[in-house]
Amino acid sequence: MLYLKKISLFQFKNYDSRQWHFTESVTGICGSNGTGKTNLLDAIYYLCFTKSYFARQDIVAVQQKKKGMRLEGIFRIGEQEFETIAILRENNKKEFLLNQEPYKKFSEHIGRFPCVMIAPDDVAVVTGLSEERRRLIDTIIAQYNFEYLEGLIQYNKLLQQRNSLLKQIAETGQYDTDLLEAIDTQFVHYGNIIYKTRKVFTNTFIPTILENYQSIAGSEDGITISYISQLNEMSLQDLLKSSLQKDMVLQKTNSGIHKDDLEICMQESSFKNRASQGQRKTLLLAIKLAEFSVLKQEKQVAPILLLDDVFEKLDEQRMHQLFYKVCVQEKCQVFITDTHAERLNDYLKKMRVNFSLITL
Repeated sequence: MLYLKKISLFQFKNYDSRQWHFTESVTGICGSNGTGKTNLLDAIYYLCFTKSYFARQDIVAVQQKKKGMRLEGIFRIGEQEFETIAILRENNKKEFLLNQEPYKKFSEHIGRFPCVMIAPDDVAVVTGLSEERRRLIDTIIAQYNFEYLEGLIQYNKLLQQRNSLLKQIAETGQYDTDLLEAIDTQFVHYGNIIYKTRKVFTNTFIPTILENYQSIAGSEDGITISYISQLNEMSLQDLLKSSLQKDMVLQKTNSGIHKDDLEICMQESSFKNRASQGQRKTLLLAIKLAEFSVLKQEKQVAPILLLDDVFEKLDEQRMHQLFYKVCVQEKCQVFITDTHAERLNDYLKKMRVNFSLITL
Protein backbone atom coordinates (compact mmCIF):
# COMPACT_ATOMS: atom_id res chain seq x y z
CA MET A 1 0.00 0.00 0.00
CA LEU A 2 1.15 3.54 -0.83
CA TYR A 3 0.88 5.72 2.25
CA LEU A 4 1.89 9.28 3.18
CA LYS A 5 2.99 9.16 6.82
CA LYS A 6 4.03 12.75 7.39
CA ILE A 7 4.12 16.14 5.70
CA SER A 8 5.77 19.44 6.64
CA LEU A 9 5.00 22.81 5.03
CA PHE A 10 7.16 25.91 5.28
CA GLN A 11 6.00 29.18 3.66
CA PHE A 12 3.67 27.22 1.36
CA LYS A 13 0.64 29.33 0.34
CA ASN A 14 -1.19 30.38 3.54
CA TYR A 15 1.00 28.23 5.82
CA ASP A 16 3.94 29.69 7.69
CA SER A 17 5.16 26.43 9.25
CA ARG A 18 2.97 23.37 9.88
CA GLN A 19 3.46 19.63 10.21
CA TRP A 20 1.07 16.66 10.29
CA HIS A 21 1.41 12.91 10.91
CA PHE A 22 -1.19 10.67 9.28
CA THR A 23 -2.16 7.54 11.18
CA GLU A 24 -5.28 6.30 9.35
CA SER A 25 -6.01 5.43 5.74
CA VAL A 26 -8.73 8.12 5.60
CA THR A 27 -8.00 11.68 6.75
CA GLY A 28 -10.71 14.33 6.92
CA ILE A 29 -9.58 17.95 6.75
CA CYS A 30 -12.15 20.36 8.17
CA GLY A 31 -12.35 24.12 8.46
CA SER A 32 -14.01 27.27 7.15
CA ASN A 33 -13.30 28.55 3.67
CA GLY A 34 -9.88 30.18 3.47
CA THR A 35 -8.28 28.17 6.28
CA GLY A 36 -6.02 26.18 3.92
CA LYS A 37 -7.81 22.86 3.39
CA THR A 38 -7.26 22.87 -0.37
CA ASN A 39 -3.69 24.12 0.10
CA LEU A 40 -2.87 21.08 2.24
CA LEU A 41 -4.15 18.78 -0.51
CA ASP A 42 -2.12 20.76 -3.04
CA ALA A 43 1.02 20.30 -0.94
CA ILE A 44 0.51 16.52 -1.08
CA TYR A 45 -0.07 16.73 -4.84
CA TYR A 46 3.09 18.84 -5.20
CA LEU A 47 5.19 16.15 -3.53
CA CYS A 48 3.79 13.58 -5.97
CA PHE A 49 4.07 15.64 -9.17
CA THR A 50 6.78 18.26 -8.44
CA LYS A 51 4.22 20.99 -9.12
CA SER A 52 0.93 22.47 -7.95
CA TYR A 53 -2.40 21.08 -9.16
CA PHE A 54 -3.82 24.59 -9.49
CA ALA A 55 -1.02 26.83 -10.77
CA ARG A 56 1.64 26.46 -13.45
CA GLN A 57 4.05 28.93 -11.86
CA ASP A 58 5.84 27.75 -8.73
CA ILE A 59 6.07 31.28 -7.34
CA VAL A 60 2.30 31.18 -6.72
CA ALA A 61 2.91 28.44 -4.13
CA VAL A 62 5.03 30.74 -1.94
CA GLN A 63 3.38 32.44 1.02
CA GLN A 64 2.59 36.09 0.36
CA LYS A 65 5.37 38.55 1.17
CA LYS A 66 7.81 35.66 1.68
CA LYS A 67 10.62 34.34 -0.50
CA GLY A 68 11.03 30.63 -1.08
CA MET A 69 9.17 27.64 0.31
CA ARG A 70 9.85 24.06 1.39
CA LEU A 71 7.79 20.87 1.51
CA GLU A 72 8.82 17.58 3.09
CA GLY A 73 6.98 14.26 3.04
CA ILE A 74 7.56 10.70 4.17
CA PHE A 75 5.91 8.13 1.88
CA ARG A 76 5.74 4.42 2.57
CA ILE A 77 5.30 1.63 0.02
CA GLY A 78 5.20 -1.77 1.70
CA GLU A 79 8.06 -1.76 4.19
CA GLN A 80 10.09 0.94 2.39
CA GLU A 81 10.04 4.61 3.36
CA PHE A 82 10.93 7.51 1.05
CA GLU A 83 11.75 11.05 2.14
CA THR A 84 10.68 13.59 -0.48
CA ILE A 85 11.71 17.25 -0.34
CA ALA A 86 10.65 20.13 -2.59
CA ILE A 87 12.50 23.45 -2.28
CA LEU A 88 11.90 26.74 -4.06
CA ARG A 89 14.75 29.06 -3.11
CA GLU A 90 14.69 32.84 -2.86
CA ASN A 91 16.18 33.13 -6.35
CA ASN A 92 13.29 30.95 -7.64
CA LYS A 93 15.63 28.01 -8.22
CA LYS A 94 13.74 24.79 -7.65
CA GLU A 95 15.11 21.56 -6.17
CA PHE A 96 13.50 18.18 -5.67
CA LEU A 97 15.11 15.41 -3.63
CA LEU A 98 14.33 11.77 -2.89
CA ASN A 99 16.12 10.30 0.14
CA GLN A 100 18.51 13.27 0.07
CA GLU A 101 19.44 12.64 -3.60
CA PRO A 102 18.51 15.55 -5.92
CA TYR A 103 16.84 14.74 -9.21
CA LYS A 104 18.65 15.83 -12.35
CA LYS A 105 15.29 15.97 -14.13
CA PHE A 106 12.03 16.47 -12.24
CA SER A 107 10.30 14.21 -14.76
CA GLU A 108 12.13 11.24 -13.17
CA HIS A 109 9.91 11.66 -10.09
CA ILE A 110 6.56 11.54 -11.91
CA GLY A 111 4.71 8.32 -11.14
CA ARG A 112 6.84 7.27 -8.18
CA PHE A 113 3.90 8.10 -5.89
CA PRO A 114 0.74 7.88 -8.05
CA CYS A 115 -2.00 10.28 -7.06
CA VAL A 116 -5.51 11.24 -8.20
CA MET A 117 -7.09 14.61 -7.39
CA ILE A 118 -10.78 15.50 -7.60
CA ALA A 119 -11.47 19.24 -7.28
CA PRO A 120 -14.49 21.46 -8.05
CA ASP A 121 -13.03 22.92 -11.25
CA ASP A 122 -12.40 19.43 -12.69
CA VAL A 123 -15.79 19.61 -14.42
CA ALA A 124 -13.82 21.43 -17.15
CA VAL A 125 -12.61 17.96 -18.20
CA VAL A 126 -16.20 17.31 -19.30
CA THR A 127 -17.32 20.77 -20.41
CA GLY A 128 -14.09 22.61 -21.25
CA LEU A 129 -11.70 22.81 -24.18
CA SER A 130 -9.80 19.84 -25.65
CA GLU A 131 -6.67 20.96 -23.76
CA GLU A 132 -8.30 19.84 -20.49
CA ARG A 133 -8.89 16.31 -21.75
CA ARG A 134 -5.39 16.03 -23.27
CA ARG A 135 -3.92 17.14 -19.95
CA LEU A 136 -5.95 14.45 -18.18
CA ILE A 137 -4.68 11.74 -20.53
CA ASP A 138 -1.10 12.97 -20.27
CA THR A 139 -1.21 13.15 -16.46
CA ILE A 140 -2.38 9.54 -16.22
CA ILE A 141 -0.03 7.97 -18.77
CA ALA A 142 3.00 9.94 -17.59
CA GLN A 143 2.73 8.29 -14.16
CA TYR A 144 3.47 4.83 -15.53
CA ASN A 145 5.14 5.36 -18.93
CA PHE A 146 8.40 7.30 -18.75
CA GLU A 147 9.01 7.03 -22.51
CA TYR A 148 5.67 8.74 -23.10
CA LEU A 149 6.51 11.54 -20.66
CA GLU A 150 9.91 12.13 -22.26
CA GLY A 151 8.32 12.03 -25.73
CA LEU A 152 5.72 14.58 -24.67
CA ILE A 153 8.37 16.93 -23.28
CA GLN A 154 10.39 16.68 -26.52
CA TYR A 155 7.29 17.06 -28.72
CA ASN A 156 6.26 20.27 -26.95
CA LYS A 157 9.77 21.71 -27.30
CA LEU A 158 9.77 20.89 -31.01
CA LEU A 159 6.31 22.41 -31.41
CA GLN A 160 7.60 25.67 -29.94
CA GLN A 161 10.67 25.55 -32.22
CA ARG A 162 8.56 24.86 -35.28
CA ASN A 163 6.14 27.69 -34.49
CA SER A 164 9.05 30.09 -33.93
CA LEU A 165 10.55 29.07 -37.27
CA LEU A 166 7.22 29.58 -39.06
CA LYS A 167 6.97 33.05 -37.54
CA GLN A 168 10.56 33.82 -38.56
CA ILE A 169 9.84 32.71 -42.14
CA ALA A 170 6.79 35.00 -42.26
CA GLU A 171 8.77 37.96 -40.90
CA THR A 172 11.96 37.58 -42.97
CA GLY A 173 10.71 35.79 -46.08
CA GLN A 174 13.67 33.41 -45.74
CA TYR A 175 12.77 29.71 -45.84
CA ASP A 176 15.35 27.36 -44.26
CA THR A 177 14.20 24.04 -45.77
CA ASP A 178 16.89 21.95 -44.04
CA LEU A 179 16.06 23.29 -40.59
CA LEU A 180 12.32 22.75 -41.05
CA GLU A 181 12.90 19.19 -42.28
CA ALA A 182 15.17 18.45 -39.31
CA ILE A 183 12.53 19.69 -36.88
CA ASP A 184 9.76 17.80 -38.70
CA THR A 185 11.69 14.51 -38.59
CA GLN A 186 11.92 14.64 -34.79
CA PHE A 187 8.41 16.08 -34.50
CA VAL A 188 7.00 13.09 -36.39
CA HIS A 189 9.08 10.62 -34.35
CA TYR A 190 7.80 11.81 -30.97
CA GLY A 191 4.31 12.51 -32.28
CA ASN A 192 3.98 8.89 -33.38
CA ILE A 193 5.11 7.59 -29.98
CA ILE A 194 2.48 9.74 -28.24
CA TYR A 195 -0.28 8.84 -30.71
CA LYS A 196 0.28 5.08 -30.48
CA THR A 197 0.39 5.20 -26.68
CA ARG A 198 -2.77 7.30 -26.43
CA LYS A 199 -4.58 4.93 -28.80
CA VAL A 200 -3.74 1.87 -26.69
CA PHE A 201 -4.59 3.78 -23.50
CA THR A 202 -8.01 5.00 -24.69
CA ASN A 203 -8.94 1.48 -25.83
CA THR A 204 -9.00 0.55 -22.13
CA PHE A 205 -9.75 3.91 -20.52
CA ILE A 206 -12.94 4.75 -22.46
CA PRO A 207 -14.78 1.45 -21.78
CA THR A 208 -13.85 1.77 -18.10
CA ILE A 209 -15.38 5.28 -17.96
CA LEU A 210 -18.61 4.08 -19.58
CA GLU A 211 -18.79 1.07 -17.27
CA ASN A 212 -18.33 3.33 -14.24
CA TYR A 213 -20.97 5.76 -15.50
CA GLN A 214 -23.58 3.03 -15.89
CA SER A 215 -22.72 1.66 -12.45
CA ILE A 216 -23.18 5.05 -10.78
CA ALA A 217 -26.16 6.34 -12.78
CA GLY A 218 -27.94 3.03 -13.30
CA SER A 219 -28.22 3.90 -17.00
CA GLU A 220 -25.82 4.53 -19.89
CA ASP A 221 -27.83 7.63 -20.98
CA GLY A 222 -26.71 7.18 -24.59
CA ILE A 223 -23.18 8.42 -23.85
CA THR A 224 -20.33 7.67 -26.25
CA ILE A 225 -16.68 8.71 -26.01
CA SER A 226 -14.25 8.62 -28.94
CA TYR A 227 -10.53 9.31 -29.22
CA ILE A 228 -10.24 11.96 -31.94
CA SER A 229 -6.88 12.48 -33.65
CA GLN A 230 -5.82 13.76 -37.04
CA LEU A 231 -3.48 10.76 -37.11
CA ASN A 232 -6.50 8.44 -37.22
CA GLU A 233 -6.89 9.39 -40.90
CA MET A 234 -3.39 10.27 -42.11
CA SER A 235 0.25 9.93 -41.08
CA LEU A 236 1.76 12.88 -39.24
CA GLN A 237 4.40 13.24 -41.96
CA ASP A 238 1.71 13.61 -44.64
CA LEU A 239 -0.31 15.94 -42.43
CA LEU A 240 2.64 18.30 -42.05
CA LYS A 241 3.22 18.35 -45.81
CA SER A 242 -0.43 19.01 -46.66
CA SER A 243 -0.80 21.83 -44.10
CA LEU A 244 2.55 23.56 -44.69
CA GLN A 245 1.12 26.50 -46.64
CA LYS A 246 -1.59 27.02 -44.04
CA ASP A 247 1.03 26.78 -41.27
CA MET A 248 3.12 29.48 -42.92
CA VAL A 249 0.16 31.82 -43.31
CA LEU A 250 -1.04 31.34 -39.73
CA GLN A 251 2.53 31.08 -38.34
CA LYS A 252 1.69 28.04 -36.24
CA THR A 253 1.52 24.25 -36.56
CA ASN A 254 -2.02 23.14 -37.34
CA SER A 255 -1.41 19.38 -37.49
CA GLY A 256 -0.29 16.99 -34.78
CA ILE A 257 -1.20 15.23 -31.58
CA HIS A 258 -1.58 18.63 -29.82
CA LYS A 259 -4.99 18.74 -31.53
CA ASP A 260 -6.18 15.40 -30.08
CA ASP A 261 -9.38 15.22 -28.05
CA LEU A 262 -11.86 12.91 -26.36
CA GLU A 263 -15.18 13.58 -28.07
CA ILE A 264 -18.04 13.07 -25.62
CA CYS A 265 -21.54 12.72 -27.03
CA MET A 266 -24.95 12.05 -25.54
CA GLN A 267 -27.62 10.60 -27.80
CA GLU A 268 -25.48 11.72 -30.78
CA SER A 269 -25.32 15.35 -29.59
CA SER A 270 -22.58 17.23 -27.74
CA PHE A 271 -22.57 16.02 -24.14
CA LYS A 272 -21.87 19.42 -22.58
CA ASN A 273 -24.80 20.99 -24.43
CA ARG A 274 -27.29 18.25 -23.59
CA ALA A 275 -26.31 16.81 -20.19
CA SER A 276 -27.85 17.86 -16.89
CA GLN A 277 -25.72 18.93 -13.92
CA GLY A 278 -26.20 15.49 -12.41
CA GLN A 279 -25.05 13.76 -15.59
CA ARG A 280 -21.98 16.00 -15.78
CA LYS A 281 -21.06 15.17 -12.19
CA THR A 282 -21.63 11.48 -12.81
CA LEU A 283 -19.38 11.47 -15.88
CA LEU A 284 -16.64 13.38 -14.06
CA LEU A 285 -16.74 10.85 -11.23
CA ALA A 286 -16.71 7.98 -13.74
CA ILE A 287 -13.62 9.49 -15.39
CA LYS A 288 -11.79 9.93 -12.09
CA LEU A 289 -12.59 6.39 -10.97
CA ALA A 290 -11.30 5.13 -14.33
CA GLU A 291 -8.11 7.14 -13.75
CA PHE A 292 -7.77 5.51 -10.34
CA SER A 293 -8.32 2.01 -11.81
CA VAL A 294 -5.81 2.42 -14.65
CA LEU A 295 -3.10 3.75 -12.33
CA LYS A 296 -3.66 0.96 -9.82
CA GLN A 297 -3.38 -1.66 -12.56
CA GLU A 298 -0.28 -0.14 -14.15
CA LYS A 299 1.57 0.75 -10.94
CA GLN A 300 0.43 -2.32 -8.96
CA VAL A 301 -0.39 -0.01 -6.04
CA ALA A 302 -3.51 2.04 -5.29
CA PRO A 303 -2.93 5.78 -5.83
CA ILE A 304 -3.38 8.33 -3.07
CA LEU A 305 -6.76 10.02 -3.54
CA LEU A 306 -7.29 13.73 -2.83
CA LEU A 307 -10.92 14.85 -2.63
CA ASP A 308 -11.48 18.60 -2.43
CA ASP A 309 -14.92 19.90 -1.47
CA VAL A 310 -16.74 16.91 -2.99
CA PHE A 311 -19.68 17.12 -0.57
CA GLU A 312 -20.74 20.36 -2.26
CA LYS A 313 -20.49 18.80 -5.71
CA LEU A 314 -21.83 15.26 -5.34
CA ASP A 315 -25.14 13.95 -4.05
CA GLU A 316 -25.51 11.10 -1.53
CA GLN A 317 -25.62 8.35 -4.17
CA ARG A 318 -22.45 9.51 -5.93
CA MET A 319 -20.62 10.07 -2.65
CA HIS A 320 -21.49 6.55 -1.55
CA GLN A 321 -20.28 5.06 -4.87
CA LEU A 322 -17.01 6.98 -4.63
CA PHE A 323 -16.29 6.17 -0.99
CA TYR A 324 -17.29 2.55 -1.21
CA LYS A 325 -14.96 2.10 -4.19
CA VAL A 326 -11.86 3.75 -2.72
CA CYS A 327 -12.28 3.30 1.04
CA VAL A 328 -13.91 -0.11 1.32
CA GLN A 329 -13.01 -2.00 -1.87
CA GLU A 330 -9.59 -0.53 -2.68
CA LYS A 331 -8.41 0.48 0.80
CA CYS A 332 -6.27 3.31 -0.57
CA GLN A 333 -5.18 6.39 1.38
CA VAL A 334 -7.77 9.15 1.06
CA PHE A 335 -7.67 12.83 2.04
CA ILE A 336 -11.00 14.67 1.96
CA THR A 337 -11.85 18.28 2.77
CA ASP A 338 -15.16 19.64 4.08
CA THR A 339 -16.36 22.84 5.71
CA HIS A 340 -18.61 20.85 8.10
CA ALA A 341 -16.69 18.64 10.52
CA GLU A 342 -19.84 17.03 11.93
CA ARG A 343 -21.13 16.09 8.47
CA LEU A 344 -17.83 14.52 7.48
CA ASN A 345 -17.49 12.72 10.81
CA ASP A 346 -21.00 11.25 10.53
CA TYR A 347 -20.48 10.18 6.93
CA LEU A 348 -17.19 8.42 7.60
CA LYS A 349 -18.69 6.61 10.59
CA LYS A 350 -21.46 5.29 8.32
CA MET A 351 -18.81 3.94 5.94
CA ARG A 352 -17.27 2.00 8.86
CA VAL A 353 -13.70 2.92 7.97
CA ASN A 354 -10.85 3.96 10.23
CA PHE A 355 -10.34 7.72 9.95
CA SER A 356 -8.90 10.76 11.64
CA LEU A 357 -9.98 14.41 11.46
CA ILE A 358 -7.79 17.49 11.15
CA THR A 359 -9.40 20.83 12.06
CA LEU A 360 -7.82 23.95 10.61
